[in-house]
Amino acid sequence: MNNDNNSAFDQYISDIKLASLEQQRGELEVRLGQARLERDNEQVQEIEIDLAEVHLQLAPPRIPKIEYPPPLDEAAYYGLGGEIVRVIEPHSEADPSALFLNLLTAFGNVIGSGAYFMVGAEKHFFKVFTVLVGETSKGRKGTSWQPIFKLFEEVDPEWAGGRIQTGLSSGEGLIWHVRDEIYKKVPNKKTGILEEVLVDSGIEDKRLFVIEGELSQTLKVLSREGNTLSPVIRNAWDTGKLQTLTKNSPAKATGAHISIIGHITKSELLRALNEIETGNGFANRFLWFCVRRSKCLPFGGDFSNIDLKSLTNKLRKAVEFAKQAGEIKWAEETRPLWASIYPELSEGKPAIIGAITARAEAQVTRLACIFALLDCSLVIKSIHLKAALAVWSYAEASVHYIFQNTMEDPLANKILGALAVKPHGITRTEISNLLGGHYSTERIKEALDLLRVSNLSRSKKTETGGRPVERWYFVKRDAKKAEKAEKGLSDRAYSA
Repeated sequence: MNNDNNSAFDQYISDIKLASLEQQRGELEVRLGQARLERDNEQVQEIEIDLAEVHLQLAPPRIPKIEYPPPLDEAAYYGLGGEIVRVIEPHSEADPSALFLNLLTAFGNVIGSGAYFMVGAEKHFFKVFTVLVGETSKGRKGTSWQPIFKLFEEVDPEWAGGRIQTGLSSGEGLIWHVRDEIYKKVPNKKTGILEEVLVDSGIEDKRLFVIEGELSQTLKVLSREGNTLSPVIRNAWDTGKLQTLTKNSPAKATGAHISIIGHITKSELLRALNEIETGNGFANRFLWFCVRRSKCLPFGGDFSNIDLKSLTNKLRKAVEFAKQAGEIKWAEETRPLWASIYPELSEGKPAIIGAITARAEAQVTRLACIFALLDCSLVIKSIHLKAALAVWSYAEASVHYIFQNTMEDPLANKILGALAVKPHGITRTEISNLLGGHYSTERIKEALDLLRVSNLSRSKKTETGGRPVERWYFVKRDAKKAEKAEKGLSDRAYSA
């Protein structure tokens, strides 16, 4: 039988199945109407579940495709950072958001540990880890760094000349670039008594800016048994106190101030980032940013005619201010805004999206502090927090777009099908019955949470005089609601 005959046969079988399902639906709708007339609630419930299953087979609803994130909101381009990007952007094929993230990440590193934010009894420094994710290798991720580098080269030539490294291959290698002094016990030649002798003077400047142009290779390294890079990177973001248990690596580091910029394509990322690194906190220490070429400049940008002197002077002033700024605090005016959005930022989300965005509140705080310091301010004003929220909103939207296929959950789609034909809602018990009792309570909860954060369902508790009854409902999305859901943060954060 040739391919045409196969195709015709498959279509024939499909048509038979469709006709059978349509007949079942018609019969069930007649029975449902009769059961409602007879007020047989038990029968109504059984028929509704059967009808939902038929509807699901006829037109299985899918979690909508998430489109590429809209451009970074103008609120992000506040102050000096935005001013710099607006001057450079016309002369670069790089995505403006890539230029901007390079600037924020580099600024947070070049200022070192002179500025910090207190969380409880701990100092948090403004180390930012950023990954620029292109659709293809033509995303102009690399070209976004050079114009930013030129600015910082003028501002801090020592940093630009000696504190920028490329490549991430091992935890020991990363520690070596920020290592403390190394002492070794050796016997005194005269007395034979063991004495500590300095064998390596270490690195005095603890700032380190790492550019990894092939992050996919780094992610492959993380999966190798015994590799120490992942825990070292996580500790670098957290505390800056770095050490491995490797016997032959005596180096350790305290006060390490490491920032990272990584480049990768979307397909490479999806292949290389495994469940372990999303679950152990490695991924959520990074800001993941979708970037693509902004324009085509066949002859390159005309950087020779850009007057960067005034911008360099402003950036130098901000860097010098930040290096000795000390503690950064919330402005009194900003506290109500932060209190209003903190619960949403700190609320956990399900599945891989939740794992990758789990440090939202910490990321936003670091970014807000950087915006304040670029403004030569010792307090985080509302405008600084709103700028940070705009950056985070884009990062979160990027995560949803990049990892949307990993959100596809057959169980969530089954439940969505049942909700779509149940305008009066459905309880978890009814959902479990619909699924034949084959799924655990926790698994159903995970699927419902996914539908909730995707803005496809909502729940409501009804008082019954005893234990409240929770019912789940299908949410019909219009364009405005969909856009708001994908932005990930409530509009109140921007209007407050």
